[in-house]
Amino acid sequence: MLLPSGTLGKTPAAMSMRSPYQTYRSKFGPQYKIQPNFHGITTRHLYKYGSLAAGFGGVAGFFALFFFSEVPRVREDIMRKVPILGDYFIREIPPEDNPF
Repeated sequence: MLLPSGTLGKTPAAMSMRSPYQTYRSKFGPQYKIQPNFHGITTRHLYKYGSLAAGFGGVAGFFALFFFSEVPRVREDIMRKVPILGDYFIREIPPEDNPF
């Protein structure tokens, strides 16, 4: 069957942009709501995975800070300034161990 050019197989009723008829929606059927998303990622996903990544990042930062706490520059510049733990990181050499 040959179709007139420009119809793309649609009926004349489907081609009109304004239709006096509306589709029937049952009040007992599912009430779908369009959620904003970007490639299937919703704000709920961003919040869930963002808080998970922030937790892992905080733990990794805490681990790295205490792992490198014996490096002299980290110990002097960062760890001594921690309010409660600062006194623990003060290293004093006893006079009998000082070669000078």
